[in-house]
Order: sequence, then C-alpha cells, then structure tokens
Amino acid sequence: MDNLALLSLLALVPILLVGVLLVGFRLPAMYAMPAGYVVVVGIAVVFWQTDWMAVAASTLQGLVLAAGLLYIIFGALLLLSTLTKSGAIATIRRTFTDITPDRRVQAIIIGWLFGSFIEGASGFGTPAAVVAPLLLALGFPAMAAVMVGLVIQSTPVSFGAVGTPILVGVSGGLEGSPAVAERITVLGVTMPEYISGIGFQTVLLHATAGTLIPLFICCMLCGFYGENRRFSDGLGVWKFALFSAFAMTVPSVLYNFFLGVEFTSLLGGLTGLVIVVLAARKGFLMPERAWDFPPREDWLARWTGRIQPGEGDVLAADGRQMGLLRAWAPYLLVAGVLVATRVIDPVKEWLTGISVGSSDILGTGIAQVVEPLYSPGATFVLVCLITYGLHRMKGREILASWKMAGSQLAGAAVALLFAVPLVRVFINTGSDFGDTAMASMPLTLATGAAELGGAAWPLYAPWIGALGAFVAGSNTVSNLMFSLFQFSTAEQIGVVPETVVATQAVGGAAGNMITVHNIVAASAVVGLVGREGDLIRQTIFPLTYYLLLAGSVSYVLIYGFGPNAGTVMLALVLAALVGVVLLLRRVDSGKPLPRHLRTPDGGERE
Repeated sequence: MDNLALLSLLALVPILLVGVLLVGFRLPAMYAMPAGYVVVVGIAVVFWQTDWMAVAASTLQGLVLAAGLLYIIFGALLLLSTLTKSGAIATIRRTFTDITPDRRVQAIIIGWLFGSFIEGASGFGTPAAVVAPLLLALGFPAMAAVMVGLVIQSTPVSFGAVGTPILVGVSGGLEGSPAVAERITVLGVTMPEYISGIGFQTVLLHATAGTLIPLFICCMLCGFYGENRRFSDGLGVWKFALFSAFAMTVPSVLYNFFLGVEFTSLLGGLTGLVIVVLAARKGFLMPERAWDFPPREDWLARWTGRIQPGEGDVLAADGRQMGLLRAWAPYLLVAGVLVATRVIDPVKEWLTGISVGSSDILGTGIAQVVEPLYSPGATFVLVCLITYGLHRMKGREILASWKMAGSQLAGAAVALLFAVPLVRVFINTGSDFGDTAMASMPLTLATGAAELGGAAWPLYAPWIGALGAFVAGSNTVSNLMFSLFQFSTAEQIGVVPETVVATQAVGGAAGNMITVHNIVAASAVVGLVGREGDLIRQTIFPLTYYLLLAGSVSYVLIYGFGPNAGTVMLALVLAALVGVVLLLRRVDSGKPLPRHLRTPDGGERE
C-alpha cells in the first residue's frame, strides 16, 4: 500500500480512538488504553506488516517503561503519605497560607515556579508527581491540583532533566544525517554549538508563549473550580501572574545564553521562585481580595479522589507542632538530591551504571533498560527513609504510610500497563520491524501532514511535536522521532531548518499537557482515578493557545512580518486573547459574588 493519505488516516486511528473514548465518552484510561492497544496491534500487523515478534518485543519494552513510571509514582505517593502521617503537611500548608490564602497565588508559586525547578532537575513527569500532591495537601481539589501540574508541563519541559529533550532528543534525532552535517559545515560550527543554537531559539519561543501560562492557570482554576465558575476571577491577579512569568522566563533565557541548555529550567525556575516568594511576602502586586474554592461540601464529586485534601493536619509524631525547616526538609532534600545526581558526574555515572532490562528483547534489536537508582523514584524512597528519622516517626506511622501509598498505586497500574506498550508498538513499525518498505506509523503520519502544509509548514510544526509527545509520552522521544523530519521538511521548502526544529521542540514540550500516561501518573498521586478525559478537556485550551502562538511566532521569525499567514495568525491569536478577556468580563459581570465574599444582605464584603 502506497497511498499516503490512507496510511496517514490508518496511523491516526489508534490516537483518535483513545481520544474519543477518553474525551468523548469520558471512559477511564484503564478501559480506553486496552482498546487502543488492541487496535494499534491490529493495524501494525495487517497494514504495516510488522512481525509478531517485534510486536511482542515492543509490548515488553512498554511494560519495562511502565514499571519505571509506576516506580516514580509509588515514590511520590510514599513521600506524600509519609508527610501526611508525620504531620509535616500542616506546617507546609501554613507556609503558603502565611504568604497568602489566595489559591491563585499558591498555584503560581508551587506549580509554575517550584514545578519548573523540579522539571529542570528531573523531568519525565516528575513535577506533576511533586506539585499535585503538595497542592492537594494545601486544600486544592484533586482534579484542580492535577490540572495545575499538567499545564505547567509546557514552558520548562524542553530543558527538563538538565536539558535532556534538547541534548538527547534533538541531538540524537539529527545525529548521523549527511544533510545536517553539511548544514553544520556551512555554518562553520560544531555539533554541540549547533544544538545550543537550536536550544536558544527554543527558549525564546517558550519565553514568548509561556508568558501567559500562569494567567491561564489562574483563570482555569476560577472558571472550572470556583463557586460561580467565573473565569474572569483569574484576571484579578494578572499583574502578579505576568510578574511571576517574567521572573522565570527572563532568567531562563539568560541562563541558556550564558551557561547553556542544561541550566535553563533548573536555575530559571529556582531564580523565579526566590524572586516571587520574596516579592509576595512584601505584598508586591498581590491581589486586594483573596480567592478561594467554594466550601468543600459544595464540591462536585468528580473533583475529588481517594485522598482527601488537607489530610494530615495534625501535630508532629513527637506531639509538638513541627518547625518550618523540618517540615520542608523532605522537599528540599528531593530537589537537592535530584540536582546532585544530575550534575555531579561521578555520582551520575555510578547510579546509571546499574540497570535492569535488555539491549535486545527477543532478538529483535529493540532495547529498553531502567536505571532504578537514577530514577526519581529512588530519590523519593531515599528521602522517605531519611524523613522517618528526621520527623521522629513511629513504626505504626511508617507502616501506615506504606499501606496508603500501595493502595493508591493500583489506580494507575492498569492504564499505564497498556498505554506505554501501545506507544511502543505504534513507534516500532516500518521497514526495521517487518517485511515492508514503509516508514513507521509516526513518520507516515507526519509526512502526510507535511504534504498538506507546504510553505506554511512552520505553522504546523509545533502540532507535530505535540502529537509525538501525546503518543510517546515524552518531549525527548518526540524530538528523537521528528527532529530530522522537521529539518528535512524545512530544507525542502527552503526555510531556516534550525527554527523549525526549535518549533518542534516547543510543540513537543506543550504536548506533555495532554500526554495520557502523564495524566494517569499525576492523577494517581492524588488518588484521582478515571478522570483523564475531563483533564484533557481542560488542558486542551492552553495547549491550543501554546501551539498557535509558537507556530505563528516561528513563521514570523522565518518569513518576517508582512501580509503572510504567520502575521495574520499571530494577529488573530492576540485578538482572540483580547476578545476572550473582554467577553469573560462581560459575561461574568452579572454573576453573583461567591458566598464567602457576600454579606448577609447580598452586598460585597470588604
């Protein structure tokens, strides 16, 4: 079969099926992912003529990867349950409520800034596993906590895990290509310099699109989880939100330029966190009126999971109120250990030297190994062990924390054990895995999209990156799959390939917002099961904004301002944002204030 349009449609079927089941029918991922797995295996074998042995090896590869993800999830759950049983959560809650009781500000500080720092240190979905349970402990509904953790999985992601999506994803995707080698020779740079240049263009695109992400978080919190569902309530912190955005993005650009790709999100997030926390304590740009969720008895049932918000508001195990430093020490240790194990080479080499898996599964050449000591899961478990002594926990409390974490893990297991094998079967198709001359299913799908794009390809490039991340669950894997494809497409239409590859990296980062196994993993750590479709419905809004803006800015960088598609699209996106703000203010102006802001006679509280 050589009909590109038909093959592209066939390659899209498993993705569409999962999307329809999750979003359209609102089925839990534990049902949608097995259905998607069966369909992708059928298409791979019948139409791509993939060997059954390759399908089996890909499935085993996916199971190994899923086990690694479950290891991380369990570690995050164990840390949360440990802090719950020790009483540290009560003090941690006070840390942020002492700054402000405003939930919008708390989401910005913990999600956007602390989450960006954790992303820079570890990546691979770790921020949501840290941010979501922390927000839950502060009193956020479980679904709101996950939503925040997912939306921030955008701007810092291209430089997560000390730059892995660029240094491994983009570099690995371009390495070995004669066309890339020729381009490097023409530019007169080395391969590392070439990759750094792409990384700098990537951070500039992220700085542009990421500026509104904190404001998106605030509006979505108020619109989806507020008492009166007023999205415009989020606009009440627009000054603080923009300040917090720039506090992270501007340092990120500077660190990228002067220090390199590795420290972009790591130090950018940390710098922003310090700046914003200090400013918030001084009351700088803080909202006049604090916003909170409605009373818990008014929450919708689907907002909550098996773990109750604010659980663990108790004294420390020794009967005293826990001090601030002792309560926060586990999270500080997590950040410190993650950074140390990623930047200290001898430690990194020792930890990565121990691996589990195979370099040749079933003799197919498919490889997959997990490094259990290097995994963030090991960091979580280690910090838990230290916390037992640090927080003077008793044996029964330790045992209770393990039981709590173990019981909560089951909710994510089924979905992940089918989702990741689905992805690996999807990717491991084509001439290397069967008796066919066809390209793999992802490349076939991307090629079909390129045929439709033509000279306007920069507008579509981020969508391919997002598609890769949605399918593979990783910005790094998306870049590995599509960087060379994006480079070749750019050369075919005669535009600067580096900018198009950078746009791919940005789209791949934004796609993490709707990656199914990221959603499942983040949901699991707050006890939320079966709400993946609802979360995709919410995160699709910031994702669409991010991809449209990144694509139009990329187009303008390549072709310049003028009467062209990129300029028109950029103007439309900006006009749409302004229009949405005006519409929200108009629609919401007639809605009543939340009950906690109303006086008995219906007036407004001071």
